[in-house]
Amino acid sequence: MSSEKAEAGEYGMQIAAVNSPRPAPRKLANPGPIGLFSFASTTLILSLYNAHTRGITTPNVVVGMAMFVGGLAQLLAGMWEVAVGNTFGATAFTLYGGFWLSYATIFIPGSGIIAAYSEHEPELSSAVGIYLITWFIVTFLLFIGTLRRSIGFILLFGMLDITFLLLSIAEFAANPDAAKAAGYTGVITALIAYYIGLSGVLTREDSWFTLPLGEIPKRLD
Repeated sequence: MSSEKAEAGEYGMQIAAVNSPRPAPRKLANPGPIGLFSFASTTLILSLYNAHTRGITTPNVVVGMAMFVGGLAQLLAGMWEVAVGNTFGATAFTLYGGFWLSYATIFIPGSGIIAAYSEHEPELSSAVGIYLITWFIVTFLLFIGTLRRSIGFILLFGMLDITFLLLSIAEFAANPDAAKAAGYTGVITALIAYYIGLSGVLTREDSWFTLPLGEIPKRLD
């Protein structure tokens, strides 16, 4: 009898567990605007410096911005994109968060990176050029991933790729005009990123209007 009662009690507990109300799934916020605004703001500042806005030629003020906004905030956005299941967003934000952190490190005196080239000055431009052309390749690969997303993302990664190409040319050829042109394309890139980020904030539920991105139809098969 005791075994029968135990089995009956266990069966009752299983039935109760099935019929008990389950907690509603927790809704996660969209981390995209955080990453896009962080990327856009840091890119805008550095691009204005590259364009020699107000006669600025030394970009070191961007280091703090690159470390904590373009770097840390964007890296966190990439991790949150993992949580919401967005592979492209996770890849892009994490990579560019790492880019800004690594780029800022070059200009930190304590890193010793620039000091290491004090006796080999021509090597510094070539080394930075290789660094930038690598990011041109990474951005081109991500550009391919945007071709079925939206016109907004195609423009963003297309302009960013051109910016990296011009920056690398400026280093390899010691061409200040190419660096200045990269500043202009970088400003355009930042403005596009701001637009896409704002479109993610202005949701249909909470805003008076939304911003179109030119969505491309998804595959049905």
